Amino acid sequence: MISLKIDEIKKGISNDVTLVAVSKTKPIEMIQQAMQSGHLDFGENKVQELVEKHEALSKDIKWHMIGHLQRNKVKYIASFVHLIHGADSERLINEINKQAKKNNRKIDCLLQFHIARESSKFGFNISEVEEILADNKLEVWQNINIRGVMGMATFTENKSQVKEEFLQLKDYFEILSKKINSDSFNIISMGMSGDYKIAIDCGSNMVRIGSSIFGNR
Repeated sequence: MISLKIDEIKKGISNDVTLVAVSKTKPIEMIQQAMQSGHLDFGENKVQELVEKHEALSKDIKWHMIGHLQRNKVKYIASFVHLIHGADSERLINEINKQAKKNNRKIDCLLQFHIARESSKFGFNISEVEEILADNKLEVWQNINIRGVMGMATFTENKSQVKEEFLQLKDYFEILSKKINSDSFNIISMGMSGDYKIAIDCGSNMVRIGSSIFGNR
């Protein structure tokens, strides 16, 4: 049972760590099974699939947009998305702010950093974000809550490299915490099925787990 797998993972992690069950490509029936244990945090990486599942399932679900988000797709999820993990450019954040305002809400977002050695990954570098903060852009983005940081480590068997990359993201979080100085800036989203235990040891308090719950795609 999928709900049992979720319970098992939760038993192995602290209550301070939020488990996002990554349900991308999985059928609605599997999500319903996962919900039987009371789990409500689910992650999707495609806007169309996210919208379809939101429409078909309980409105109690907290939907996490964990994939790369194109600016022209923000409008489709702005009315309901719980947390956008991949705020990876100033232009995207401007659009999220615009669409959130249209929907009369504040959307929670994480700043995605490029910490992996793979060029295919998206994300800011720390100097770009420091420049944004210096320009007081947070005061302009009235319809966004910047809740923390997100990053993906390199897909490698080299655990010391993965640890190094996660610690880099933790350093970025600490740097930005001093500059943003807000109690709501408190999320470090890093770690997936293959490396979430390392991520938690490095300070993660939100992990995105798919295959360990739902099986391989």
